[in-house]
Amino acid sequence: MRAVFFSSVFLVTAPLVAAAQPQCSIPNAAAAVVRAAEHASAPDAVPSGPIDPPSVPASLRHVLEAGAQLTDIGMTHGLRSYVGHSGKQFMFLHATQDGEALVSGMVSELTPAQLLAAATGQTRELGTSHGLRGIFVTDGNQFQTFYVTPDGERVIPGAMWDATGKNVTREQVTPIPGAVAAVEIGPGASGVPVDRHAGEPPTALSIVEQATAGIDGDPAAPKVWMFVDPLCPFSVRAMQQLQPLVAGKRLQLAVVPITINDDENGGRSTRDALTMVSLPVDQMVEAWSAGHLIAPASADAPARLSANLAAAAAIGLRGTPTLLWRKTDGSEGRSDGVPSDMNAFLSSLASAE
Repeated sequence: MRAVFFSSVFLVTAPLVAAAQPQCSIPNAAAAVVRAAEHASAPDAVPSGPIDPPSVPASLRHVLEAGAQLTDIGMTHGLRSYVGHSGKQFMFLHATQDGEALVSGMVSELTPAQLLAAATGQTRELGTSHGLRGIFVTDGNQFQTFYVTPDGERVIPGAMWDATGKNVTREQVTPIPGAVAAVEIGPGASGVPVDRHAGEPPTALSIVEQATAGIDGDPAAPKVWMFVDPLCPFSVRAMQQLQPLVAGKRLQLAVVPITINDDENGGRSTRDALTMVSLPVDQMVEAWSAGHLIAPASADAPARLSANLAAAAAIGLRGTPTLLWRKTDGSEGRSDGVPSDMNAFLSSLASAE
């Protein structure tokens, strides 16, 4: 079996342009797993640890056969959850209760009701497969499938495969006009539906372009996306370093708020990030830079922040700030932290379209 599992929409990597400055880091995949399992049912939770092929459901054995390692992280809202590791990449996987299928993706903080309310008139029921209700959600020309956890309390933005590696999600969305399944997971199987040409894997930029971001700078300047935690000191420093370049029309910043520092500041990162994504895109960066994140969060702010966190997971984010941009040769640039060679960074930026 080809080990292409980790090139799905949830993990896309891009090359670094140069050595980068420090970040507020997600320490490692294991730490991320612990945080993702916080909502697990306590009586059913089990200690994390590597597992062997005989102890996993049939739906996950082909993942091991592809060369990945699995760690059991216990029960999450009625699903047995795992993290799959391949080198420095990882993905969250959830086995259905019948053991015959899996769903990939991070469990969202959204409830089904919140999802349906945020996307009123833009959802379509996909029916139930392997015990999980599927919901198809459109956002302009983009779309995403969500699966409701067995307890009905959360949704997972992701895709489902059965024990043979068949893409269940693809079959569910095939009748929907414009739905395209683009990424493979093993021989002959396709992956998560994305708004791209058939056969093309999603890119980091195609993912981050759908995030909620504050825009700062001249639209005629090259655009750079930057993931930040609003209370991460390295994110604040990055904004201060890049602001003269923005003012000088050398680049335009699209600032994507996420939260990774809540454990250090009592949840204030989430509070400020929710306020940021509630503001108009042309006010978000100014309010953050000025320390004026005092407005109450909007009703759809949790959904927006959850989508940003999903995008961060999708690109394998390791900390904040993380920068992404289009390079002059058409490829994607990425820097985990502000690039140390600013001249090389600026010369690599493609002109605005």
